[in-house]
Amino acid sequence: MAMYLDESLAKLKEFEGCVPWMYRDTVGSVTVGVGLMLPDAGAAQGLPFSLQDRTATAEEIAADFKRVMQLPSAREAAYYKAVTSPELPQETIDAKLRAVLVEFDGEIRAKLKGYDSLPDDVKLALLDMAYNLGPAGLFREYPKMLAAVKAGAWAQAAAESVRNGPSAARNSWTRAMFLSGAVVATMRAEAEGWTKRIGRRIRRIFGR
Repeated sequence: MAMYLDESLAKLKEFEGCVPWMYRDTVGSVTVGVGLMLPDAGAAQGLPFSLQDRTATAEEIAADFKRVMQLPSAREAAYYKAVTSPELPQETIDAKLRAVLVEFDGEIRAKLKGYDSLPDDVKLALLDMAYNLGPAGLFREYPKMLAAVKAGAWAQAAAESVRNGPSAARNSWTRAMFLSGAVVATMRAEAEGWTKRIGRRIRRIFGR
């Protein structure tokens, strides 16, 4: 997996939190891991939850799903934890998040021309927004920002990237990732300039 995807995984765990038991998110959905929404008990039963150092049964998983659904939403994650709460192993949480990131990365690449040549920090910002909004939401709601990305207008892309909902710190980080694109572009231009100058000198020395 590309290094920027590993970095994205770590940053999303920081922003979204990483909770091994089921809880209710801000919109009331039962969720686990790093923002993995579980639409019903069947979806939860499809995951390898454990309970007290053994594999949780389908009945135990369904019972906890029902218990969590009956609790108020948008509380701290610890509020939803009980002695009977099945938990997902960390490797499963990471694998689920990694699969989502690979899928989203592919969707952005298919829709955004020149994606592979973008600085990694810009890819991190786009993946964070895609995880928050969904790839369809990213392309539907932020056409000006994406146009600025295509044009390499990093200050404009940063200004257009602000979202309602995520924390101020998360928005600030996303803006900083877009702005770093300007630094990378400058470094690339300087490197290309040096390469051309060195090439001209070599040609003069050897008469080519």
